[in-house]
Amino acid sequence: MAVPKKHKTRSGRNQRRAHDFLIKTNLAVCSNCKYPVMPHEVCQNCGYYKGRQVLRIKAKTKASK
Repeated sequence: MAVPKKHKTRSGRNQRRAHDFLIKTNLAVCSNCKYPVMPHEVCQNCGYYKGRQVLRIKAKTKASK
């Protein structure tokens, strides 16, 4: 079984983990409805991609109480 010969310091451990941070996702803006969308994906709000309609989205209705 492998056992480390020397104790790993906190600074050495943290330097190894330095690249493991989370990266915030960049969002683009839909050219049709100005809704935030992931880049290179169809807008789930209006169905447009690069200025053309590629999906037909059903009209949203309010839930009755």
